[in-house]
Amino acid sequence: MLGEGNPLAEIFFVGEAPGAQEDATGRPFVGRAGELLSRIIKAMGYSRDEVYIGNVLKCRPPGNRTPTEEEQRACFPYLKRQIEVIKPKVLVALGRVAAVNLTGQRATLSSMRGRVHYFGEIPVVVTYHPSFLLQRGEPKELKKLVWEDMKLVLRVVHGEIQKI
Repeated sequence: MLGEGNPLAEIFFVGEAPGAQEDATGRPFVGRAGELLSRIIKAMGYSRDEVYIGNVLKCRPPGNRTPTEEEQRACFPYLKRQIEVIKPKVLVALGRVAAVNLTGQRATLSSMRGRVHYFGEIPVVVTYHPSFLLQRGEPKELKKLVWEDMKLVLRVVHGEIQKI
């Protein structure tokens, strides 16, 4: 599964890997995490049809485990090509696997979020994966942090943040 959405999208959301429901439907982010992501996208003033959504891995790891570095390296050229084709104004790294692959940093997710990183010339905003929020019961403090990250995404899209 490569991804879905607008091939001319300004915003490209990148997750870790397909889950069971994604494998069954062939679509990214369709389970509970996908529903939450759709609500986040809507709150930003967009629809799923206006953005692009994909994953680092293109298939579900056995047992839905965290992808190995070897699996990530094997799939990364496909993600890189997707980014080249879509040419988004900003990439949104959903979770640590996406953040590490897009930024090259091996820091904690909490230390990477709240600022703009770059994948080549394309800005990258790092935030928590929707499933992380769901696993913790969508606590208000985490939802607030994600919303701050989405406001940063919107500032990038609207040209309010320039690369230094």
